[in-house]
Amino acid sequence: MAATAQITSVEAIAAFRAKLIVYLSHVRPLLEAAANEVSRTRLWLQNDQRIFWEQERRRRERRLEEAQQELFNARLSQFHESTALHQMNFQRARQAVQAAETHLGLLKKWDRELDNRAAPLLKQAEQLQGFLATDMNRAVAYLDQVLTALAAYQQVAAPRSDSLPATAPTEPETPS
Repeated sequence: MAATAQITSVEAIAAFRAKLIVYLSHVRPLLEAAANEVSRTRLWLQNDQRIFWEQERRRRERRLEEAQQELFNARLSQFHESTALHQMNFQRARQAVQAAETHLGLLKKWDRELDNRAAPLLKQAEQLQGFLATDMNRAVAYLDQVLTALAAYQQVAAPRSDSLPATAPTEPETPS
């Protein structure tokens, strides 16, 4: 057994600890930003877009009613040229209402899909955040303790050679 320990990697432990701290300082905000982005997207779908397309549908329905009324009036007045134009306007307005209803249906579907797909991923991200907050902080604290213990160990003076028992190694006897 050697008289002194060969400690050569204290700097490597200190460098690893520093890189771990930097990693933790970068990862935590990224995980929080991802969770916030999912929340913002959900709110955008549930509030902003839903409200916009409900108002747009109502506006288009009013326009459809106006086009229908104009078509009815044109049929009563017996102007065939304007009847065709009003018929075309009515068809466009009806298609616009259908498109708005399609958008609302898609929003409802996307809202469900977002929850179904994002919930498991958010749960994993939360678990990772918990791991980083607890276990990795403990790991940094443990590395601090290791570095302190190694520094104290290095300060201990190695025993001197004159305090060792003076036994000279003997050569093995060779038979003659």
